[in-house]
Amino acid sequence: MTEQNPLVIFMPAGRRDRVEPGKTVLDAARQVGVEIESICGGRLTCGKCKVIVENGRFDKHGIISTLTHLSQPSTEETELLRKMGENGDCRLSCAALVDGDVLIFVPEESRAHKQVIRKSATERVIEVNPVIRQIYVEVETAELGKHRGDWGRLQDAIAEQWELENLMIDLFVLRKLQELLRKGKWKVTVILWHEREVIDVIPGYYEGIYGLAVDIGSTTIAAHLCDLRTGDVLATESTMNPQVSYGEDLMSRVSYAMMHKDGLRKMHTAVINTLNKVAARAAKTAGLRIRDIHEAVFVGNTTMIHIFLGINPQELGGAPFALANKDAVDLKARELGLHFHKSANAHVLPAEAGHVGADNVAVLIAEEPYDQDEIVLTVDVGTNAEIVLGNREWLLSASSPTGPAFEGAQIMFGMRAAPGAIERVRIDAQTKVARFRVIGEERWSDEWQIGPDATPETQPRYLAAGICGSGIIEVVAEMFVTGILQPDGRFNPNHDHARVQWQDQIGAYVLTTAEESASGEPILVTQQDVRNIQLAKAALYAGCKLLMDRASIQQVDRIVMAGAFGSYIDPKYAMILGLIPDCELEKVTAVGNAAGDGARIALLNQEKRLKAQEVAYLARYIETALDPKFQEEFVNAIHLPHAQDVFPHLDGLLPVVERAASAKRPRRRRRRQSLGTTPSRQR
Repeated sequence: MTEQNPLVIFMPAGRRDRVEPGKTVLDAARQVGVEIESICGGRLTCGKCKVIVENGRFDKHGIISTLTHLSQPSTEETELLRKMGENGDCRLSCAALVDGDVLIFVPEESRAHKQVIRKSATERVIEVNPVIRQIYVEVETAELGKHRGDWGRLQDAIAEQWELENLMIDLFVLRKLQELLRKGKWKVTVILWHEREVIDVIPGYYEGIYGLAVDIGSTTIAAHLCDLRTGDVLATESTMNPQVSYGEDLMSRVSYAMMHKDGLRKMHTAVINTLNKVAARAAKTAGLRIRDIHEAVFVGNTTMIHIFLGINPQELGGAPFALANKDAVDLKARELGLHFHKSANAHVLPAEAGHVGADNVAVLIAEEPYDQDEIVLTVDVGTNAEIVLGNREWLLSASSPTGPAFEGAQIMFGMRAAPGAIERVRIDAQTKVARFRVIGEERWSDEWQIGPDATPETQPRYLAAGICGSGIIEVVAEMFVTGILQPDGRFNPNHDHARVQWQDQIGAYVLTTAEESASGEPILVTQQDVRNIQLAKAALYAGCKLLMDRASIQQVDRIVMAGAFGSYIDPKYAMILGLIPDCELEKVTAVGNAAGDGARIALLNQEKRLKAQEVAYLARYIETALDPKFQEEFVNAIHLPHAQDVFPHLDGLLPVVERAASAKRPRRRRRRQSLGTTPSRQR
């Protein structure tokens, strides 16, 4: 391959390579290890291999991507895409030939191995008291000579039968009111919002009000469809955030909006279209229609919420990181292009500060540290981690720019949590051989049988395709514990072992053999992979430590790890790595997608919306980017697990030499190893 060969980048996997001109997009995907579904084998009959070509300049990747960098579609391909109802940005990967640099987005339905997005709702006790309710009303019929008007008659009936006055009515409901009253023979079910606006009128008696709670994450979007009368979760749907095509981290998306005239419009349209699809799928699963949704609550970090509302996020890209709006927002869903009921309301929870948004407020109302006596450290682990420290007396919050490494990006063999992704790792201290477990296969790799003698019962369902976030944390921690890595993160030159490869004095660990890998090539953990994890974990730990310093405490009583990713991190390995401060391991808990749960709580209980507004102002935000001590804390935290801090609750788990060194290592020794600069805001 020459440098002149076209560069093809596949999102959201982030895999890329230069390919020979004339190669199909499908073959290029296979070359880089991206599995695209193709049932018909390139015969242009199934349409399953559909991909989307992103048009524009992508400075982060150093390319200009355009449809013209693929071959012209044939008449057959054009006709098939037309029948599928697709627009001009779509191509069939089996037919499109690569002719230039191109950025390809593989939609979820086209992926052979669908993403496993673990954002299910958690069982919680929630008092159901939604902002919308249904009432049955019998209305006086219209008669000649009585000119009150049908809306006036409905108002009078509601006032008399339900003692509710001074109501408003949505224009879309008013336009159909006369027809609906007569269809119901003057007996109707009325849906009220906050007992002050009529948002729907249904002929006759009707039961059923439904709402949607949505967590718009940087990487994934999760939605819970709920029965607002019972509080039951009727369906949960998740998908990748399509904005990853414009940048894997938040700062990349801010830059895209700033540097492209239509950047904000593209990202806003992408998320709205995806939300409509997710909502429609959830409704279908529950036996409903998307227009049966009358209320929705949205949470997300500040950048995601700005883009969702169609607000340019450029002010979040630099100090003073000004928000367009801090408070909660209520607006008609139709104003955003959402296909819910025409009069449905969309509620966005408030934000705390420029980089601690509605998702963190949702975590707070879900976990309620403001009602605890213990000092609780709550960490929502993601591309940009949000941290809250405190109890019923005080709350401090901060954000920490961890970047996408924990999501599998910036890792040579990294991938998202899909079938075949390595999620658990154990390394034998003597042999240095790893056994591992992949998503979609319950057995560990040392129980697999591979080869001609394997039977369907003994061979694995999936071979190892790459390493996801929880897997990379465990393998780096295990490499440290077994002596493969030194405390500064470098490969130990005194370990001469077949599982450690050296090139120009730079080490790499062989995690899987070629036979255990789906690609037929060994999966490695490189020195650069370790460095990227060190930088990410140091940013998170430094944020936690900064809040502890501000609170003048040395120890926390309890640690709560929130977020879909946080749920799958083993607390022991998180602490060995130095991702979180020392704490009793029994007091470190994972609570799942607490942001999504908080959105669901706000959907089901209107009083929690008031609490969210209160808590958003109660938490005192500490701006890590401007704190002079953050750099020092960051540098100290690069060590495994830390250059200075001791971890008594890991006694017996850390290498002996490290435990001894940690207790007496002077501060100046940490500065010898330079791993890079402090990460920029949200990278």
